[in-house]
Amino acid sequence: MRLFPLPGLTAAGLFAAALFLTACKEQTSLDTASTIPTEPMSESAIPDPADPKHEIAILAAGCFWGVEEIFRKIPGVVKTTVGYTGGTTENPTYEEVCTGRTGHAEAIEVVYDPAQVDYATILDFFFRLHDPTTLNRQHNDIGTQYRSAIFHTSEAQKEIAERVKTEQAANFKKPIVTEISAASVFYSAEAYHQDYLVKNPGGYNCHVLRH
Repeated sequence: MRLFPLPGLTAAGLFAAALFLTACKEQTSLDTASTIPTEPMSESAIPDPADPKHEIAILAAGCFWGVEEIFRKIPGVVKTTVGYTGGTTENPTYEEVCTGRTGHAEAIEVVYDPAQVDYATILDFFFRLHDPTTLNRQHNDIGTQYRSAIFHTSEAQKEIAERVKTEQAANFKKPIVTEISAASVFYSAEAYHQDYLVKNPGGYNCHVLRH
């Protein structure tokens, strides 16, 4: 389940973290023309995701590896976590979710600063990065775990989601089948899934941001 611990840091810990960040700068890029920068925000510049000014969007758009790769680079996004939500099994594993029997969707939790990017803009990226007209499928990934879904955390998010979904209909030849439902428990996926395409450049990715 997603938690936001606030560990204390000693001077020695801060010094060690600084050395680690200096040695481990990531070099990544996104093969698309958009407003997204080619480099994600450096870890040292990321605000505390537990900051009360931040908000959360929970979205499902197929395999969460490619979805996270796009969202983590959007200005105003301060943290991304991939995981499972919308199902019935407690603490599901990746193998269990892959069977399609837990009811969960592969999803992403996006912590963002609404002063820099609003929820409607987050949803615009969401609709641009996947095909919301295919039921329980994204490209070669088939099953309810790959469904298109928006899990709203408030009535305000629900209203915005319904409005944006209606507006986005003009951009697709087929009807949008994206599910809009209330958010439930979000379980973080296993550690090796987090920032998967950063750890595995050139790994499987079926998401491309449309202009």
